[in-house]
Amino acid sequence: MTQSPSSTPLSPRHRWKVLAAGVAANAAFSVAFSGIPMTAVLMRTGYQLDNAALGLVLGLMGLGIAVSELPWGLLTDRWGDRPVLLAGLGSTAIALVAMALWAAPGAGHVPGLGVLGAGLLLVGLLGGSVNGASGRAVMTWFDAGERGLAMSIRQTAVPMGGGIGALVLPFVALHFGFAALYGLLALLCALSAAMSWAWVHEPPVASRHANVEAPAPKTGPLRDVRVWRIVAGIGILCAPQFAVLSFGTVFLHDFGHVGLGTITAAMVFVQVGAMAMRVWSGRWTDRRRNRPAYLRACSALSVLLFAGLAALVMAAGTEAPSTPLRLALIALLAVSGVCVSAWHGVAYTELATLAGAARAGTALGMANTSVFLVCFVTPFSIPHLLALQGWPVVWLAASACALVAMPLLVPRRDAGPGACTAELAQKVAKTALSRST
Repeated sequence: MTQSPSSTPLSPRHRWKVLAAGVAANAAFSVAFSGIPMTAVLMRTGYQLDNAALGLVLGLMGLGIAVSELPWGLLTDRWGDRPVLLAGLGSTAIALVAMALWAAPGAGHVPGLGVLGAGLLLVGLLGGSVNGASGRAVMTWFDAGERGLAMSIRQTAVPMGGGIGALVLPFVALHFGFAALYGLLALLCALSAAMSWAWVHEPPVASRHANVEAPAPKTGPLRDVRVWRIVAGIGILCAPQFAVLSFGTVFLHDFGHVGLGTITAAMVFVQVGAMAMRVWSGRWTDRRRNRPAYLRACSALSVLLFAGLAALVMAAGTEAPSTPLRLALIALLAVSGVCVSAWHGVAYTELATLAGAARAGTALGMANTSVFLVCFVTPFSIPHLLALQGWPVVWLAASACALVAMPLLVPRRDAGPGACTAELAQKVAKTALSRST
């Protein structure tokens, strides 16, 4: 790790500025990777794509992030948070400017599928730097009693960026075109790079030592089975989340016959609700030290919600849904999206704690590789599921993913830091389910 280039000593209070810079970095990139799918209906028209091609290009950005996350995480552990954030955000801004110039449809010109896909893939490869670097900064600046809250605040950046993207990007694409959209995203990345340059430094040596409450595990994250279990669980539980984010707008438009304004409101609700739940869950689990139990409860509730959404779609049949049924579809999709997005900060804190602060960049890179592999596979698979059996099988598959993820996110009895018994996990899950009904 490099020493802080700051010429004056930094007080422990500076940790909140580091957190703010991490939130800004993640939010700027999240506007791109969560916001661009919110323009899926407009993208399908502007680029003249069918559903299969749309799913492919939307997934390519996630594939780029997945491929680059682990290398970026390893570089973060070796070089430090600041150089990786500056390099990643700066190069992402440049790639988005290039897309504005050469990959945006205009009058009489529609870029080929290869140009659009390559551009989104490149943005994903470069933007994958922000997740592990900002997460490692949180682990080195915050002590054990604050990490759940801090990491959850950092994770609010993803739904915050998604909410901004859902609110702004469809309007920009509709009225100003995709060139303006990509230019706006480039500006956001450049501004967040400036914040990282100003505020992201190394913590004081004494603070850094105080924040490492236990020696780092002798086995690195890449060789730790417990880390791989949580990594797999995080990735699988992201599948239903990405189903909502990538094809939720298409579902409401094509199946629910919902207007663009209502679709935008529903997606903004999902992102704002996820932000609020992430902050609350981080603080709540810090106080009760029950992160694995909370993760199991979120998984169990997601199983039920997506199964209920599938049942509601089957009840609607092939006819245009009535107004009450349409409202029920919108509400259930939105609540499902919030629930399956609420757990990220808690899971990432549990993972980083298990790996140790000094290896947090690698562990978070592993998790984000898993997450964004799923981000690629999910939108790519949904059109094929639609062609097979329609929307009911899409939401049933989402429910099944949450069911599979549940045991992976809960460590075994001997799983070390943050472990809890299966009995406690079941109790919390039952409590959450009873309160939701």
